[in-house]
Amino acid sequence: MSQDTKNVLFVVLAVIGAIVVGGWVLKIAFKLLGIIILVGLAAVAFMVIQKLVGQGR
Repeated sequence: MSQDTKNVLFVVLAVIGAIVVGGWVLKIAFKLLGIIILVGLAAVAFMVIQKLVGQGR
């Protein structure tokens, strides 16, 4: 193989690897985003309930 062929092969493999790693990162980020949204909604609900209970006294 010539040097040019090796460089092209290396670049193609690097791009494929970057796409795979990027896919994993996005999948993990979106899973965590769902968890963060649920925790945020629970915190808001807790604060609203506390406010309502506090006003009822």
